[in-house]
This record gives sequence, C-alpha cells and structure tokens, in this order.
Amino acid sequence: MMPGFEISSFVSAALRAHRPVVALETTLVTHGLPHPQGLEAAVELEQIVVGAGAVPATIGVLDGRVRVGMDLDELNRLATAGETVKLNPSNFAAQLGAGLPGSTTVAATVFVAARSGIEVFATGGIGGVHRDAGETGDESADLQALARWPVAVVCAGAKAILDLPKTVERLESLGVPVFGFGADEFPAFYRRGSGLPVDRRFDDVASLAAAVRTHFSLGLGTGVVVANPIPPEHELPQEACDGALAQALADARAAGIAGRAVTPFLLERMRALTGGASVDANLALLRSNARLAAELAGALSRPG
Repeated sequence: MMPGFEISSFVSAALRAHRPVVALETTLVTHGLPHPQGLEAAVELEQIVVGAGAVPATIGVLDGRVRVGMDLDELNRLATAGETVKLNPSNFAAQLGAGLPGSTTVAATVFVAARSGIEVFATGGIGGVHRDAGETGDESADLQALARWPVAVVCAGAKAILDLPKTVERLESLGVPVFGFGADEFPAFYRRGSGLPVDRRFDDVASLAAAVRTHFSLGLGTGVVVANPIPPEHELPQEACDGALAQALADARAAGIAGRAVTPFLLERMRALTGGASVDANLALLRSNARLAAELAGALSRPG
C-alpha cells in the first residue's frame, strides 16, 4: 500500500480474504451526469456489484487522501465540492498534495486499482485517440494507463466521439488485448458494433476469466479491455447516433473546446441532441458493465 491511500474497512477485508472486488470511478458523479443524477447512478452501480456477489470500491480523492471504497457522505461531498477536478496520472499528485478534491477518470482509477490490488474495474467507455489527433496529438491517458497497469477494464468499447480504428490500433501497439464478451466486434459505446474485430470472443465468464488470468500471469504488465456491448434494447439507432455525434463534434470545434473539457462537452451535447436518449443508453451500458465486472471478479477470485 502506498502512502496517502485510505482503503475502507469493507474493501480491505475483502482483499485480505481474496473476495471479489470491483473498482468504480467517480467522474460519473462529478462530470458525467448532473447532480444528483450522477450520485444516484454511482449508488446504483454499487448495488449492482453487490447483487452480483462482489464488493464495490468506488475511488476518489478527498482531504489529501486517495479513498478506495467511498461511502455515501464522501461521494456527496465530492459531487458538491465546486473545486473537484477530473484526475489523470498527470495532475493526480498536484491535486492530492494540495489537499483538494478530485474524481478519478479511467486512467486514474486503473492506477489506484492496481496499486490497491484490485484486478477488475467497471466503467462506461474508455478514452482513446481523438478524431483530430493528427493535428492536435490528443490521445487519452487511458491508453497509457492500460499499457502500464494490469487491470481488466470492463467497458462498452471506447466512447463513440473518438477515432475508433486508431484507438483499436493503438491498443494493439501497446500490447493491450481486447476481449469481446459475446461480441466479435469492438463496441462503439452507444452502438453494439464498430466493424472492428476484437482479439478474441468469449461467450461465458469462466472462459473470459481464464484468459484474463493467463494474461496477468504472463507478467506482460498491461491491462485487458473487456469489451461488453450495450444491451441490444438500449442501442441508439445508427442514423440518430451519427447525426447527433457529427453535430456535437462540429459544436466542439466551433467553441474551441480542447483537452479534458472535450469529453464532458461532447457528452452533454449528445444528451441535448438526442433528447436524453444518450444518457439512458449510457446508464444502461454502465449497469451491464458493472454486472459483468462483478461476475468476472468472482470468477478470478476462485482458484484457476
């Protein structure tokens, strides 16, 4: 355990007993959804993890401490603190050292999970290579985090606002395998498929867990992307999704949005342009990912 980390008693007890634990991020609470919807969603995801037989470990930074397994009061403080910032590995130390609150992105959550001994993390979609990366060089810190720390990240692929072919190519270059759960294609967040193949398809949790365990045991040092498509009944229609996304990207360019502000801006524009349908889809895939992550953590906790 690293200095500055504070693991809750229930998460610590589960880790000592080798019980399944699932890491959960907090940008959903502070930036992904408006308050109190983000807080309500975080609580629901924890309940789903518990219902599937695992222990939730929601991660954030408060009072100069990295909290692993936050309670409702801590989550509410994080959600309502006006100075809460999104944490990546690049700004993590500065915010922590200043004693200021921070919510963890995928990259920061992967880092904390790995340092805490948590092997599975559930999120919505990972970041990746942005569509204008050829000009801006904009690439999510999530990719480097997956290349550095061995955590299985259960997600609905990468956010649809990204350049998905380049993101998948970058994952391959970094040595991060993409395992599709019940899917031959890399999911496109709001859509079940992108036309891009995954490295291997798995149709049951036991086989998936065996592959994840083997990857970790090889000592390659990288994480694993577990690509779990959005449930079919919640998939956004192709035309509506493409139209809203094109408009959102155009709006971001016109407004000069850049850096960490891009994703929240685009997700909010998608919400407005789809009449809230994108938020419903986002919540549905989050629930599905939390459930699968708990089942995967359970399978990994059992002797191979």
